[in-house]
Amino acid sequence: MSNYKIETKCVQGGYTPGNGEPRQIPIIQSTTFKYATSEYMGKLFDLEASGYFYSRLQNPTCDSVAAKICEMEGGTAAMLTSSGQAASFYSVFNIATCGDHVVASSAIYGGTYNLFAVTMKKMGIDFTFVSPDCTEEELNAAFRPNTKAVFGETIANPALIVLDIEKFANAAHAHGVPLIIDNTFATPVNCRPFEWGADIVTHSTTKYMDGHGAAVGGCIVDSGKFDWMAHKEKFPGLCTPDDSYHGITYAEKFGIEGAYITKATAQLMRDFGSTPSPYSAFLLNLGLESLHVRMKRHCENAQAVAEYLEKHPKISWVNYAGLPSNKYYETAKKYMPNGTCGVISFGVKGGREGAELMMKNLKLAAIETHVADARTCCLHPANATHRQMNEEELIAAGVPGDLIRYSCGIENAEDLIADLEQALAQI
Repeated sequence: MSNYKIETKCVQGGYTPGNGEPRQIPIIQSTTFKYATSEYMGKLFDLEASGYFYSRLQNPTCDSVAAKICEMEGGTAAMLTSSGQAASFYSVFNIATCGDHVVASSAIYGGTYNLFAVTMKKMGIDFTFVSPDCTEEELNAAFRPNTKAVFGETIANPALIVLDIEKFANAAHAHGVPLIIDNTFATPVNCRPFEWGADIVTHSTTKYMDGHGAAVGGCIVDSGKFDWMAHKEKFPGLCTPDDSYHGITYAEKFGIEGAYITKATAQLMRDFGSTPSPYSAFLLNLGLESLHVRMKRHCENAQAVAEYLEKHPKISWVNYAGLPSNKYYETAKKYMPNGTCGVISFGVKGGREGAELMMKNLKLAAIETHVADARTCCLHPANATHRQMNEEELIAAGVPGDLIRYSCGIENAEDLIADLEQALAQI
């Protein structure tokens, strides 16, 4: 469906039923699959034939939904994971191991920061965090001989910093490594990072893609453009034989379009098992079918709410890239001309105490550890998702202590503004 527009891919991508087959993607709720001969099973285990043998690695329902997201992003291969955190972990660990180094934007989701700075550091992978606003010289200075990837977010959660994708892509490629971009907040409806030089895209599908708070999930998409063999000394996992699969060299056998995802599926999913359920994939697909409609409404509501808050006397600051006064307005126009996302961050005069009081009095917006949902919700990140960070780390991540993350749903914008008005009146 490469010639179709994004709206059509949202609705019909990934699955084309044959004569008499189900119109909706079938839920293949099975752990295993039957074959007539053990010889054919052997071919599956040797990656010599395509097919399914155990749902921990692959499942037809999950693969159909992954194929849809792949089409939406303009990639060549994709896989679902059980969460966005699993997608972030696999995306890096697929090419970086003990003794390696990764450059990452400091303005990323708190859970991802903790994964990189604490958990993966214990695995022997070192991360250097750079400001998304760093100069090209500062960015290039962060690289080391053992650097294996660069990681950033299209729109940082919750700092809402818009990444200059081309700047980070150029630096990554100059040092012979891929750029991995978490595109959760923008979604492929508003931004397709591959068009700006990114090589791998990840998603927490739990957010806008699902859109209804129904299923946790993640996805990794490969652009199929990064030439692993051209830098084979950096990527032995892809460019030298894998003893656990009878000496297969992924980059040689599956080429640049399939090597990365094949390894992530056949090796990492086999060994770590962050498996998405077929039913969760089915629910995700229902969300994807309306994503292009919802994203437009999310952005419209966020724009209206941001403009209202910017003029309110009890609001100390508003951060939304759709505002002309925003630092990232022009960058957002470049990468996301049709809108960014439905998430706003702002500070209430009175600091943390004022923020907590206002949130306590909201009636429509629920306080949740969630974001990017059809229903409006809000969170105080310094008290929740970024709670593990100290004040210095919070500032580096663009998450000051008074920040409120407000995620506009698809309700009526006037109702959202009225709800904010009455809550602010209580301060």
